Amino acid sequence: MTTLKDLKAGDRGRVKGFDSQSQAYRRKLLSMGLTPGAELEVIRVAPLGDPVEIRVRGTSVSLRRDEAAALLLERLR
Repeated sequence: MTTLKDLKAGDRGRVKGFDSQSQAYRRKLLSMGLTPGAELEVIRVAPLGDPVEIRVRGTSVSLRRDEAAALLLERLR
């Protein structure tokens, strides 16, 4: 498993869960549609790595680096 902050633009992933040390972001990520099993694509990453823009369930979402680190993913092709 990997985290969202490890992916580059064009990479795809499937949400597997959340980092146990980042419970503060869990509710926020769930409300954005980042539920276990949801597939996402990284659209772009800012030059300094913060924020990361992703597309999930047909919607573009921007996440800060700390939020991206809380999301555990399975890398897809």
